[in-house]
Amino acid sequence: MTDNIVASAPADLVREDRVAGRLYTDPEIFEQELTKIFERTWVWVAHDSELPRPGTFKSTFVGRQPVVVTRDRRGNVHTMVNRCRHRGASLCEKPYGQANGFTCPYHAWSYGLDGTLRGVPYPDGYEGVLDKRELSLRKLRTESFHGMIFATFAEDIEPLEEFLGDARLWIERFFKQGGGYPVKVLGRHRFRFRGNWKIQLENTTDGYHFPIVHRSWMASVDAETADMMSFMTDPAAITHHLGNGHSVSVMVPDHADLDADDGTEPLQPRFDGLVAELKQQGLDEAAIRKLVRAMHGTGSNLNLFPNVSMSISFLRVLRPISVDETEIEHIALGPDGPAGIVDPVNRERLRIHEHFQGPFGFGTPDDAEGWDRVQRGARAVPEMPILVNRGLAREKTSPEGWPTSHVTDETGMRAAYQQWKRMMHDD
Repeated sequence: MTDNIVASAPADLVREDRVAGRLYTDPEIFEQELTKIFERTWVWVAHDSELPRPGTFKSTFVGRQPVVVTRDRRGNVHTMVNRCRHRGASLCEKPYGQANGFTCPYHAWSYGLDGTLRGVPYPDGYEGVLDKRELSLRKLRTESFHGMIFATFAEDIEPLEEFLGDARLWIERFFKQGGGYPVKVLGRHRFRFRGNWKIQLENTTDGYHFPIVHRSWMASVDAETADMMSFMTDPAAITHHLGNGHSVSVMVPDHADLDADDGTEPLQPRFDGLVAELKQQGLDEAAIRKLVRAMHGTGSNLNLFPNVSMSISFLRVLRPISVDETEIEHIALGPDGPAGIVDPVNRERLRIHEHFQGPFGFGTPDDAEGWDRVQRGARAVPEMPILVNRGLAREKTSPEGWPTSHVTDETGMRAAYQQWKRMMHDD
């Protein structure tokens, strides 16, 4: 079980129950991942609410490639490489904003929101050598599902919905946390850890670490919340392998589908003040219950290969920086509706987010310390395997056809590494 894995091709470093530690530490493997994975599959780039109006934009990355995501005047969304076609300068340095287009700061070539080259200063030097129609910004194929916007450099791959496959059901369930309203981005923060991107990819559906790494958080919350997250011995708490590297861990089965509510679960006393505020706004008990019951988000963590997870109540986005450095963005979410109703709800949701996922919360620093230590340890004997065999012997197939095991098992990690292996095979 602990035999070292010695192989020349990166894909051969992944087996069913283990992967070589070299996957975290080899710079050559990392460079191949950027082209074979991040530039050849669907990568999450934005949520609809981040582009609320025509002219709004977001700067982000697909792997290590800088891109700008825009909404044009017709409402269409575009993803374009953030690089002027003239001499290569970056066009946009702002993370978010509103614009009529983009003008290069170097020679003032200007582009529309759809990437079309609109103007070139002093055009008299370009007669016969420049056709503006041929010099639009490099565009990525862009598609969306349920407000989640993805882009890819690969023009010939399957449509987004086909790539998401059975994960679509869980995306739809995740966005029910709006409590009857659409969901919007409330805020975000970024940080980096000194480790490989796959260490974080593994973490989202790793229920095994939760009561160990996050015991300080468990001690800091009310008894109802702690009981809700005590899933270690709950046989109904399971992880599904959904295909294409995607997986979902159902930690709170009663909240996996927030529409499935028999009305018997009491609302937590900690929200009594919020309930009173919503009653003053004229909401009936059913509407209040829907909002407050969704306060902690859904009962599951959904991992979408390769770069985004929909984790109970927030989005976690990873960006590979180098073989041993990764940037993480945590995006807080909440309902988008009348201010008098959603403002007090989102105030409470932000406090919950800060308590665990925020930069000074309990969860984020503890997770990041664990990820750092995995990277440091993996440098020793890099051919020694990383084990992902927990629950392999008790894995079953669900009625839907999904490989399934307990929420503390490593089904999700095996799902991600199977997809990694497929994509890293030499062409």
